[in-house]
Amino acid sequence: MTELVRPSRLGPGARVAVVAPSGPVVEERLQAGLDILRGWDLDPVVASHVLNTHDELAYLAGSDADRAADLQQAWCDPSVDAVLCARGGYGAQRMVDLLDWEAMRAAGPKVFVGFSDVTTLHQAFATRLGLVTLYGPAAAGVDFVKNAVAQDHLKATLFAPETVRTLVSRGGTLAPGRARGVTLGGCLSLLATDLGTRYARPGARGGLLLIEDVGEQAYRVDRMLTQLLRGGWLDGVSGIVLGSWAGCGPYGVLRAVLVDRLGGLGVPVVEEFGFGHCEGALTVPFGVAAELDADAGTLALDAPALH
Repeated sequence: MTELVRPSRLGPGARVAVVAPSGPVVEERLQAGLDILRGWDLDPVVASHVLNTHDELAYLAGSDADRAADLQQAWCDPSVDAVLCARGGYGAQRMVDLLDWEAMRAAGPKVFVGFSDVTTLHQAFATRLGLVTLYGPAAAGVDFVKNAVAQDHLKATLFAPETVRTLVSRGGTLAPGRARGVTLGGCLSLLATDLGTRYARPGARGGLLLIEDVGEQAYRVDRMLTQLLRGGWLDGVSGIVLGSWAGCGPYGVLRAVLVDRLGGLGVPVVEEFGFGHCEGALTVPFGVAAELDADAGTLALDAPALH
């Protein structure tokens, strides 16, 4: 697995577009997120349909065509330096096929941030644009607007990425050892759902896989990991970094599943790495070379996520 192209870091006055590719957005939280971004001396602009709700499917932030148009317009706007997702939810996989990837590639690299359901877009940005992306807090997310740790880590990643090249686990080790590879991953349920689609990564071979999820009981996590195992998607993975598992039942039960399904791969596995659906979620880059030290509980990036 090869490293991807790193976008440029942001500076004071950078213009950032906020889009909603998945679920509907709470206006109050959006405004709070915009205030934080302005406090960083950024110039946030809100895409046209961010506050929309689908006429019949209330779990979507407007129609698939409108959500896709917002993302593409923001990405292809030469005045925009970064595109931030307002939230996750559900819906990115419904609109990803509507994007003009040739036009987006021609627009050149820029920063892309989002997590959860946005995993579908992280995969597509990797396979279609060959671009490093940031799996980080949503601009209108509860954790982002209320948690200084999440805010500070995203800000550092955007403005001074050399200061956050080493990420440290908040938990323990499931399988010891060291491994090198290129980071990839996201929300487990989305990776499993994406399996076999034309924008998904073909597999995790040679990579350091970062996964997390929310609201999935242990047997469902078992099912999704088993699907990836049976499909050969985890063949040749170098190491695994586990993030948060909020709402996934008693952690002891879930941990047994993780050990059972991942322990046989013979690669280092570290748990509770503090990214995903948790308080103070860290921002992690996908597409950069790194070293995982499971015994020390560290993930050290070879170079800053942004240049």
